[in-house]
Amino acid sequence: MRCPNCGQSDTRVIDSRPADGGGSVRRRRVCATCEARFTTYERVEASLLVAKRGGATEPFDVSKVARGVGAALADRPVPARGVSSLIAEIEEKARDHDGPVPTEKIGHWVLEALRTIDEVAYLRFASVYKEFQGAADFEREMAALESSIEDQSERS
Repeated sequence: MRCPNCGQSDTRVIDSRPADGGGSVRRRRVCATCEARFTTYERVEASLLVAKRGGATEPFDVSKVARGVGAALADRPVPARGVSSLIAEIEEKARDHDGPVPTEKIGHWVLEALRTIDEVAYLRFASVYKEFQGAADFEREMAALESSIEDQSERS
């Protein structure tokens, strides 16, 4: 491991602990040359694949999910913690899925999560995900959203 301060590769680990709920290892290091201390994180790079609609596969990119969710939630009163939690939940579902994850499934997971967080963001995301063509598509989706909300309130 190269020291970020002086560039020498003679460093040693002085402390190791699990981080990110056991998903990574945090190591505290010290440089033998300049004695600078720094922290590194080791994470497993799983080869998560996404099956695109056209049949191609590509590596799962959580930043694409974050951009889509961010666009849907733009100017909405949703705490950043809720957004990062939603994105982490989607990533975990993708990791738990066997084989390449279809983009349709990822979109469905995002829609389910947005439905519980913010109805406007849900409709924004649905308009892109479901490729709305006009006002009738919005009306149909709003009616479905309202009926699902009524069903949930009747069960409570």
